[in-house]
Amino acid sequence: MSSLSRELVFLILQFLDEEKFKETVHRLEQGSGFFFNVRYFEEMVTNGEWDEVEKYLSGFTKVDDNRYSMKIFFEIRKQKYLEALDKKDRAKAVEILVKDLKVFSAFNEDLFKEITQLLVLENFRDNEQLSKYGDTKSARSIMLGELKKLIEANPLFRDKLNFPTLKNSRLRTLINQSLNWQHQLCKNPKPNPDIKTLFVDHSCGQSQPNGARAPSPVNNPLMGALQKPAGFPPMGAHGPFQPAPAALPTSLAGWMANPHPSASAGPLGFNPQTMLKRPRTPPTNNPAADYQTADSDHVLKRTRTFGISDEANHLPVNILPVGYSGQSHGQSSYSSDDLPKTNVMTLSQGSVVKSMDFHPVQQILLLVGTSTGEISIWELGSREKLAHKNFKVWDHSVFSMPLQAALTSDYTAQINRVTWSPDGTLFGVAYSKYIVQIYSYHGGDDFRNHLEIEAHAGSVNDLAFSYPNKQLSIVTCGEDRLIKVWDAVTGAKQHTFDDHGAPVYSICPHFKENIQFIFSTATDGKIKAWLYDNMGSRIEYDAPGHSSTRMAYSADGTRLFSCGTNKEGESYIVEWNESEGVVKRTYNGLGKRSVGIVQFDTTKNRFLAAGDECLVKFWDMDSSNLLTTVDADGGLPASPCIRFSKDGILLAVSTNDNGIKILANPDGIRVLRAMENRSFDPSRVTSASIVKTSPMTPFGASNPSAGPNIMDRVTPMSSMAAMNGDNRSLVDVKPRIRDESMEKSRIWKLTEITEPSQCRSLRLPDTTTSSAMRISRLIYTNSGLAILALAANAVHKLWKWQRNDRNSTGKATANVAPQLWQPTSGILMTNVISDTNPEEAVSCFALSKNDSYVMSASGGKISLFNMMTFKTMTTFMPPPPAATFLAFHPQDNNIIAIGMDDSSIQIYNVRIDEVKTKLKGHNKRITGLAFSNALNILVSSGADSQLCVWSMEAWEKQTSKNLQIPPGRVAAPVVDTRVQFHNDQTQLLVVHETQIAIYEAPKLECLKQWVPPETNGLITHATYSCDSQSIYVSFEDGGVGILTASSLRLRCRVSSSSYLQTNPNSRVYPLVIAAHPSEPNQFALGLTDGGVVVLEPLESEGKWGTSPPLENGAGPSGLTAGATGTTDQAQR
Repeated sequence: MSSLSRELVFLILQFLDEEKFKETVHRLEQGSGFFFNVRYFEEMVTNGEWDEVEKYLSGFTKVDDNRYSMKIFFEIRKQKYLEALDKKDRAKAVEILVKDLKVFSAFNEDLFKEITQLLVLENFRDNEQLSKYGDTKSARSIMLGELKKLIEANPLFRDKLNFPTLKNSRLRTLINQSLNWQHQLCKNPKPNPDIKTLFVDHSCGQSQPNGARAPSPVNNPLMGALQKPAGFPPMGAHGPFQPAPAALPTSLAGWMANPHPSASAGPLGFNPQTMLKRPRTPPTNNPAADYQTADSDHVLKRTRTFGISDEANHLPVNILPVGYSGQSHGQSSYSSDDLPKTNVMTLSQGSVVKSMDFHPVQQILLLVGTSTGEISIWELGSREKLAHKNFKVWDHSVFSMPLQAALTSDYTAQINRVTWSPDGTLFGVAYSKYIVQIYSYHGGDDFRNHLEIEAHAGSVNDLAFSYPNKQLSIVTCGEDRLIKVWDAVTGAKQHTFDDHGAPVYSICPHFKENIQFIFSTATDGKIKAWLYDNMGSRIEYDAPGHSSTRMAYSADGTRLFSCGTNKEGESYIVEWNESEGVVKRTYNGLGKRSVGIVQFDTTKNRFLAAGDECLVKFWDMDSSNLLTTVDADGGLPASPCIRFSKDGILLAVSTNDNGIKILANPDGIRVLRAMENRSFDPSRVTSASIVKTSPMTPFGASNPSAGPNIMDRVTPMSSMAAMNGDNRSLVDVKPRIRDESMEKSRIWKLTEITEPSQCRSLRLPDTTTSSAMRISRLIYTNSGLAILALAANAVHKLWKWQRNDRNSTGKATANVAPQLWQPTSGILMTNVISDTNPEEAVSCFALSKNDSYVMSASGGKISLFNMMTFKTMTTFMPPPPAATFLAFHPQDNNIIAIGMDDSSIQIYNVRIDEVKTKLKGHNKRITGLAFSNALNILVSSGADSQLCVWSMEAWEKQTSKNLQIPPGRVAAPVVDTRVQFHNDQTQLLVVHETQIAIYEAPKLECLKQWVPPETNGLITHATYSCDSQSIYVSFEDGGVGILTASSLRLRCRVSSSSYLQTNPNSRVYPLVIAAHPSEPNQFALGLTDGGVVVLEPLESEGKWGTSPPLENGAGPSGLTAGATGTTDQAQR
């Protein structure tokens, strides 16, 4: 039903209520399902009119719609059962048990048995859980309170609990306005029109039944209050309500003048600006204008598509999007050489590939779905299939009978779509049978069941993630001609769109200027657009050639494209002009008779690609002619499935022999080679930070430990949890019906860890005489089996974990204490110190990739130590100048970059004991060095708060930049500034005492900056987690902050009271922080009192807090995390 027809129902309800047709009002409420009258429902429940209660509910929900609905019906029938028992009417109780309550036994047999056993009790209050049951009136009152909460939480009742705010007698007012309008259109209007009927239009004429005699319609209402007649005729008895035509906004006039043009002829009005405009009221100063009558069908259709809510209509003008205005996208920096055309590898999938998607952060991860229902995750650096899972339904019992029957006859399903969520923490799978499955991804081979939804009747054709109302949602479409929107946390259905006349083939959620919308395409070639408001489609149009079409935006969201194939095999790929709503450009070069539906993708805001005629075809977005083609060394099907990585350096293409070819451009080749050069550890692949959700088991799961029994009236909300096998309270799962900010604050808050019981911490044992000397540098070994510290007195300490029953991996952990290791000789690794106070010297060290050697300095000569024997292999470079930072070259362990206290950087070859070159660009001592193997650069930071970029080939300075000191903060004259590359080798973490910042190399553009509150004190150190998803930051107040790296937002704060013994006379805080090389949630602190503490979250939590809610509908502003990384850790 269209939005205007829906509003008409509300007007009729108001009219009937004003005319005291109470019974009819409630029948229309039930019949339309638009408004749930809570007051009427309360009256029926209070009076015990159970049959009427269920009859009224049936207009809004069925017993098996969802767990809220099932709980509502269960509570009503249970109350009816208990009242029969209370009246000693056993026969009635048995009838209710058999007819009404038996249906719930399939979901919780133990509960049904317990209810049945009440029949044998003289007084059911002898049951412990019903001992507090009072009289009938109080029991109904308690139940009513619970039912109201369930109704508010039930997504099927969303937007149905509040009657729209209307002026009194709104329908009469509209009729009067219509009659006034008709009178104005009379050729010879008479001063006193006589309106006798509403069944025909008014006209001032002698022979007309609706002639003129009454007072002027311009000044007086033409329709007075009606007396309640017997058999009052319904207004719509002679046909559907037809709203009057209206002039439309200028930008849409061309399209509206021709409602059924060809795809290239009339404007489509895709621009959300046009979707948010109402038709203007026709002018009243031209009585001679030729207005169409209300009997015109096409006028109704055209006007209806633009009906929207007042809320949308009154949006401020400045939020409306600006239309596409030509080629102003800065694309000239790309050439066709940037296209991934080189075949670098072939993966053997084993069955026909139907859908693929690259991880949005770790872009060497490829998600694949096949014709047999298999899900696979490939790691391209190692060419390894990390994980796979065959099609399997998680819980048959919760599904409808048609789906169960379909699975019984044929337990297979094809995958139609796989896709990652915008931050890569979830991925969705759409199957050819009814369901979608959503998995949470935790890195490596670890993905876990999150949601299983029976989404559509028949095939689920497409799936996508979106952020309406700043809340992650899942959008699906299917063979049943519907589009549905689901809550990505709870799985609750939020919207259903049902205006298509054929199976919906694809969906494309998007946003512009805070306006969220969805494009959908159907197999009959119709394109529609929707807002998230259940008010019908805003746009209807024909796709080129009436084709089954997919739509996609360019990466920057400014340009809209579509590609599809019709039943005759004709394919079209076009660009739409959003501001005009017309096809802007049609791209040439697709085959005349395509086999299957041509798939396409976009990249770099510049290129289009499509799989066609056993080729991959490329176009420049700004040219209609084919740019180039690639056959990927042959073996492609007629219409291969294709998918670009998010940065466009890789392209996955399906093959004839059930495989996948990976094409790469020069950057992609470099990234993959860099990944192949390091040993792959699946646990180092991104460990996604997902929103923590409580387990959601199907309704009726029997769980004796889940909390109070459902029959407990004293704790009604807990009882629902038990019924659902879910320990959450309803507050946690309640849909967003109320104020958005209140809901957001209830869903997320900063995780504060203040007690030792809230995390796992371990202070490493130390019995040496130097145990009180502050820790200057700290690092995990690359194997993760040990921690190395350098104290201010130039002595190194090495803690090793042993492999045993409590620690099967032998890796560092807070669960088991390590051994402070020393060789049998008893010698210590001690640096050569200078004549100055060692505590004033700057300490630095660097660990070789194989953990065999450590290079270290504490103000004196640089020493090279053997990590097994602690023996000094050699010393070199006596001061002055003294070394202040050390870093191994990523490609040659014999080459070391040495930062000096005279502001220079020396590139030193250990093997031949020679300084290859000396780099000068800073004004003060060097405090940080970081290599990027992918970019072939070295980045340096100094105590002058300056960053410099150096070429690793010629060792020339490429660029430099001074840090942006936050307003109101004053940096010390000499301050340590540290740098560390993200795993993608492009994003650069910059650590300064006043801020954490993310820069993009090699141009050193500042992408994000985070400034902590001054109450925290200065930042002492920070580091990426091993997967680059988190940033650990230590402060002078002893606290540690955990930031989400992609957004630089604080999600967890660890207070010093959680890991330090309280001593009011001591001021202990961390000077350095180190991240475990393969456990993304473990880090270690080096303290001012000489201690080293390892910290991990509780095993029950698994991670440090949850990411804050997103600030806009676009989803997280994630950094471009990519494939390459290095086993060298950031030097501290």
